Amino acid sequence: MRVVIVGAGIAGLCTAAGLESLGADVILLERAPEVRGGGSGLSLFGNGLRALGSLGLRGVVPDPPGVSPTVSGTRRADGTWLSRFSAEALADLRVVRRGDLHEALLDGLGSGVEVRTGTGVREVGARGVVLDDGTSIDGCDLIVGADGLRSRVRPAVTEDPGVSYSGYVAWRAITARPVELDGAGESMGRGQRFGIAPLPDGHVYWFATADHPRDAVPGGIDEVRQRFSRWHRSVGKVLDATDPDAVGVLPIEELARPLRSFADGRRVLVGDAAHAMTPNLGQGANQAMEDAATLTALLARPGAGVEEALREYDRLRRPRTQRIARRAAAIGRVGQWRSAPVVWLRDTAMKVVPDAVADAQMRRVQDWQPPMR
Repeated sequence: MRVVIVGAGIAGLCTAAGLESLGADVILLERAPEVRGGGSGLSLFGNGLRALGSLGLRGVVPDPPGVSPTVSGTRRADGTWLSRFSAEALADLRVVRRGDLHEALLDGLGSGVEVRTGTGVREVGARGVVLDDGTSIDGCDLIVGADGLRSRVRPAVTEDPGVSYSGYVAWRAITARPVELDGAGESMGRGQRFGIAPLPDGHVYWFATADHPRDAVPGGIDEVRQRFSRWHRSVGKVLDATDPDAVGVLPIEELARPLRSFADGRRVLVGDAAHAMTPNLGQGANQAMEDAATLTALLARPGAGVEEALREYDRLRRPRTQRIARRAAAIGRVGQWRSAPVVWLRDTAMKVVPDAVADAQMRRVQDWQPPMR
């Protein structure tokens, strides 16, 4: 089977590894001059780990040397706990450096995958692609769009709804040194949130969100310090341990509308190209891994044709990913509420609801198994 995958992010690399394991000849195209992860930290949950296991990639995420005793949940800006997760609900959580994961996935590819960097796609046909330099790759049995939020492949598969701005930006970084914490998770204020996730080596991946006009350019760590200067002590400790040059900031965007289909003929979408969502559930990469595992399992079934497998992929993946995307967007809207009375009601409701409810919701998102081959 001759396969072209457009995009060498996590979705593309996982899909390439899975299809290579089936004996496919894979051409992996990346527009950037080199394949690299970038970004800062990444949360992997039980569903993502099971997807990696199905793809034979579980080893790219080594188990930490021990389980962190840090309490995790949701707090007010002053540090008052609103809800806490049980250790069981987060037993499968692994926080990793995005760049390390990307490098491990790339190193795991075999000789059956040809990686071409600096190669963008201009047009996508039924059985081939035209590259930016005017050359083409024809005779493809499968074309996979793994090229992210602004996918070039998506318009060839279905109506492209475009991109929607959520109304807030996110700063992200990993501390330059280990930090001793009194708790992890997310703290919420008025139109602002701060998240803390310890890595196995004691360094901390953190993110901060704030409402921001689309046309205004957000500042760096100085703006973060100013916005969160009166928050609880762990926030200041994490920021003090951060190299200002390590802080990145991006607008939080998602697909403007859910797609009508993830597949057409022999063309299929995976990852953000199919279901770009806000990061409020930490499921973006996990869902991309599920996509790759599902696609691989369906194509591995004896006697399954490519188009039949893609129709089944669409049937399985679209409802789940779009449901998770809706929930992530809703959580983000609630988390960014600004009105003092409404924020008080939100916080009070979170404090009253039993922690077991949050545990159940966390487990429900992770409740996924790869299809049988």
